[in-house]
Amino acid sequence: MTRRPRRGRLHGARILVLGGGFGGMYTALNLERRLRGPLHELTLVSNENYMLYTPLLPEAAAGALEPRHVVVPLRTALKRTQVIVATVVRVDVRARTVAVRPPEGPDRAIGYDQLVFALGSATRMPDTVPGLTERAVGFKNLAEAIYLRNRVLQHLELADATSDHDARRKLLTFVFVGGGYAGVEAAAELHAMAEDALRYYPNLVRAELRFVVVEAGPSVLRELGDAFAGRVERRLAARGIEILTATTLREVRADAVVLSSDEVVPTETVVWTAGVCASSLTAHIPAQKDALGRIVTTPGLQVPGLPGVWALGDSAAVPDDATRGQPAPATAQHALRQARTLANNLAATLEGGTLLRFSHGTLGMLATLGTHDGAGRLLGVPVHGFLAWWIVRTYHLLQLPTVARKVRVVLDWTIALFFPRDIAQLGSLGRVRPRAEADQAAAGPG
Repeated sequence: MTRRPRRGRLHGARILVLGGGFGGMYTALNLERRLRGPLHELTLVSNENYMLYTPLLPEAAAGALEPRHVVVPLRTALKRTQVIVATVVRVDVRARTVAVRPPEGPDRAIGYDQLVFALGSATRMPDTVPGLTERAVGFKNLAEAIYLRNRVLQHLELADATSDHDARRKLLTFVFVGGGYAGVEAAAELHAMAEDALRYYPNLVRAELRFVVVEAGPSVLRELGDAFAGRVERRLAARGIEILTATTLREVRADAVVLSSDEVVPTETVVWTAGVCASSLTAHIPAQKDALGRIVTTPGLQVPGLPGVWALGDSAAVPDDATRGQPAPATAQHALRQARTLANNLAATLEGGTLLRFSHGTLGMLATLGTHDGAGRLLGVPVHGFLAWWIVRTYHLLQLPTVARKVRVVLDWTIALFFPRDIAQLGSLGRVRPRAEADQAAAGPG
């Protein structure tokens, strides 16, 4: 705790939150609870009208959850916040304005008195790997998750329809680059979906499926420690997922990837989860950045030298008192705690109260590894198997905003206990063609 701001006559402030992800939405939600009535004007800008609950993205991709149930409509969760769906294009801290671009119409400027920068991160694909940016897909948003689900199911269909062994091998091989939590969870969940789906493809056998995780370091999930990470690797290998450590990607071709070991892996699907970078709009904030391009904040989440500017989440390097000032990792649990601290400090600055220093540490890191399986550390204690899987689900259910979303997710999980995964492709969703064009395509050449 630090100084207590002096109380004085209250004046309404225009508070502008940039970003509708974990950091932005939870900051607005906490500010609604902390601020006095309608005195202050609270606005949130997001390029989507929902908050994606990213820890459940692998399950949505694998058909264990309905994709719509892992998103929370911002207007439903935020009762006293004006939500503007637009893309942030410029931040001018000297003029205290932000330029945004709505889906239609010209750019507009929004003024503010207090600014919260929570624009998150973006997938970082190095240009040094030929073919990577042209052919690989990330795993960071709902569109990418649905694309990968469709890709796996489409390739099962194509492989089932051909007797060409080489074509099958290429279609049924999926390469995931990055052995962190995102890569391992995505590979494990999609592998479980593919295995479950095989019962409907009489011409395919389990041995033809090949899921490969490529990791540059000595082990996957390095945060777990070498011994426990090795155990996780053996569990994944026993289920048919290949782990290639101390290996990098050299080239991505249309029909294969080339690894640093010179191995050529025939595949048409490459998933990149090996790194993210801070939002490019951090360049508009004239403040110190760390090596990852994140805005360096005070322990109270203020941006030094810029009164009224705050930052949190993946685009901020926030010192954590629980780890002797080391920047907090870019995880959902840290963004949630940062949002609480920031909302408290912003409200204290406006209305009086005690400023807090961010102090959280890490409660634990757990990953789901497919059906009824998980691994990780909780309060420093390694857990695995069904217990880890159950803890992960329980934690996310408690953190998921709104009762409606909690109920929908519980129903999805309950249904999944008794019925197989849905293997319907959703490729046509969101790509409706004009009627004349659709009729012409249906009529065929003629």
